[in-house]
Amino acid sequence: MKTLVLSPYLPITQRCLATLIALACMAVWPALSHGMEAEKQAASETTIVQFDVSESGPRFVFDEAPVFDDGLPAYGNAFVTEGYIFPYGYLDTKQGVGEDGQPINPKDVIGRWTCRGWFVGDGAKTVTGPWVITTQLYDLGETPGSLTLVTDGLELVDKNVPGARAVSGGTGAYQLARGQALQTLLGHNTSEGVDLRVEITVVAPQP
Repeated sequence: MKTLVLSPYLPITQRCLATLIALACMAVWPALSHGMEAEKQAASETTIVQFDVSESGPRFVFDEAPVFDDGLPAYGNAFVTEGYIFPYGYLDTKQGVGEDGQPINPKDVIGRWTCRGWFVGDGAKTVTGPWVITTQLYDLGETPGSLTLVTDGLELVDKNVPGARAVSGGTGAYQLARGQALQTLLGHNTSEGVDLRVEITVVAPQP
């Protein structure tokens, strides 16, 4: 590889030639860069994945500390929870889980949801804005772990306000997935778990 050095001690003709070469490279690079980016985008496939999530209240377990005086989890408290994935829009007209946290119509379940994280803000007493920061696993395959998507980010306590999350990976067809998810809190179900709506824009390299 040759290194181009612009020296004031080069003869005038050589300096002019070197300057012209440098300017030509500067002019060509944006076009090359744009072409590389277009080729990269063409080699990727974008998929929209949408579904509803109904948390199983009894599966929500949090740490013994830190907590408020009334026992509710405070800032920094760690937790893990699980729930069920239903078709997109399902929770508009039906309930996902009953008071026992089990799906009311098991045949309508299309996947399992696992979430772990920590309380932020004012913990469980947060009234607006982010109240937890989490990693969520959406298990969508027939065999556990065979087809999953994973997102990371903050969750908003505000109802019907979409919050952005990062797609951090997956398995199966989504093993190289990246992108962005929008999560909306719909409310709480009869098991005291949350009901969520999730829309994920998945960008993955074509095989």
